[in-house]
Amino acid sequence: MKPFIRRLKLKSKVHTHSHHGALDRTSKILQVSLAVTLAYIALLVVAGLRAHSLALISEAGHNLSDFLALLLSLVAVYLEARPPSVTKTYGWHRAGVLAALVNAAFLVALSFFLFYEAFHRLQRPEHVQAGLMIWVAAAGVVMNGAIAFLLHRSGHDVNIRSAFLHEIGDTLSTAAVIAGGWIILATGRYWIDPALSFAIGALILWSGVGIIRETANILLEGTPRGIALERVEAAMRGVPGVNDVHDLHVWSIGSESRALSCHISIADIPPSASERILKDVKELLHHEFHIHHTTIQFEHAVCEVAHGCVIPTG
Repeated sequence: MKPFIRRLKLKSKVHTHSHHGALDRTSKILQVSLAVTLAYIALLVVAGLRAHSLALISEAGHNLSDFLALLLSLVAVYLEARPPSVTKTYGWHRAGVLAALVNAAFLVALSFFLFYEAFHRLQRPEHVQAGLMIWVAAAGVVMNGAIAFLLHRSGHDVNIRSAFLHEIGDTLSTAAVIAGGWIILATGRYWIDPALSFAIGALILWSGVGIIRETANILLEGTPRGIALERVEAAMRGVPGVNDVHDLHVWSIGSESRALSCHISIADIPPSASERILKDVKELLHHEFHIHHTTIQFEHAVCEVAHGCVIPTG
């Protein structure tokens, strides 16, 4: 057990060294974003109540979901940086995936709440202070756009991407609030305010469902997005020395970490020769499909495939 623990520690040191800088930058960006978003939520609530604008209050709810998304992402970044152990041999890569799933579920619930409120407001439109709407929304466009830009530069895993999509959605929805405010000023049609809330709710629902689908696929160990299993198998069969590939599985440990296991049939050759084949296969998977963690079993006997692979003993 001790040699195994030492290998885990050595692996974790290499991983920490290569990712520590990026994780530290992402953590700082998330902390600043949290503080700015919380201040803007308070502004939206106060301005929404003063302006009698359901659209602004909806934006406060949308930004609250952003705040939770950023908070979950920050927690996930901390957990993902923790090294593997004897009980968590892959580390905490799926902490970010779980954070994204919780966040997306909250988004879906929030969207239905906005639909409910907007429906009632459409039946009895209220007088809205469109000028205040416009100025507060303009501040939101600047803030959300800046945070989205910083998140886009900090990383592209599903956890950070979910927070990034929140900010993009907020930037677009606050821009729509500005347009709606101008229309209300020009026409005096106050039903535009709850109509905007419907649009914002639809945007929240769309982004939330998309994240749920992706995170569920990872947690169910489905084939990663962008990976065609047939292409992987065909590419492996093209490596010199590979006679057959079967019992092939590709899944995601985390949103940015792919794993593969399979059985490869080769000729009855010395271990030194099979080592070259293994090296070629791993390099192919690394460069062509960005698969870094592999478990490959070589065989030279006829393999009966049934609920896995069983090599006849007779």
